[in-house]
Amino acid sequence: MLRITSVQNPHVKLALKLRNRRARQKQNRILIDGARELHRALGAGVAIVEAFICPPLCRTEDARCVAAALQQASPQCFEVSEPVFHRLAFGQRAEGVLGIAQTPLVSLDRICLPPCPLVAVLEGIEKPGNLGAVLRSADGAGLSAVLVADPRTDLFNPNTIRASLGTVFTTPVAVASAEQILAFLRQHTVAIYAARVDAPTLYTEADFRQPAAIVLGSEARGLSERWHDVGMQPIRLPMRGVADSLNVSAAAAVLFYEALRQRRSEQAQSPPNPTT
Repeated sequence: MLRITSVQNPHVKLALKLRNRRARQKQNRILIDGARELHRALGAGVAIVEAFICPPLCRTEDARCVAAALQQASPQCFEVSEPVFHRLAFGQRAEGVLGIAQTPLVSLDRICLPPCPLVAVLEGIEKPGNLGAVLRSADGAGLSAVLVADPRTDLFNPNTIRASLGTVFTTPVAVASAEQILAFLRQHTVAIYAARVDAPTLYTEADFRQPAAIVLGSEARGLSERWHDVGMQPIRLPMRGVADSLNVSAAAAVLFYEALRQRRSEQAQSPPNPTT
């Protein structure tokens, strides 16, 4: 590996720019920091184009394994000094491995739904940490896909990647306009459940056992009027205190796991298949 000891190195400078959304769009690259996140990106086939490794900071077995994998996967791999790596690392965590990847494709036409899908739709989400946390819950509850409508943040913001624990790379995810996503759901005959604070129906009364989409809005504005159409079922979470709503990532986790509970309950009640 070529060794870099200066933060003025051109490769380091370009990598640092990827903390900015415009630079990510211009370079068509993203920054992935952390052993767990890189492991999941590599497993998902994300194309790593550059890697920065600081061997003294690779203190865990996971970090050392990822460092070895990066040397195999990346066409350009650099060994960097600790001061350089600390400059590159996002936040306070420095695990000694960092990758630059081509931005993964996230078009809606790449989403292939199973026969009875459970989909999350996130409209206008503003905070990358919330978006990442929702992706983590979607992964845990086994959702079929996460569709991000008109986002106000970047799907591959380093905070999103970190908050998702790298599941942004392993979860089927697409970014499109709300109109395109609504048309997609109707094309696949998916029941639409819109989370709204003024809904008359409790979330526990919704039937998530059918093909279903759970739609959540932004932290500040909630859902737009397009999710108030006839045929969509508004649902709410009970709020017993003074606050009128939960954080979007907390609400998403509650709804996803209620859907999982219903589906597991239905499977447990289904008669066994006859043997031949």
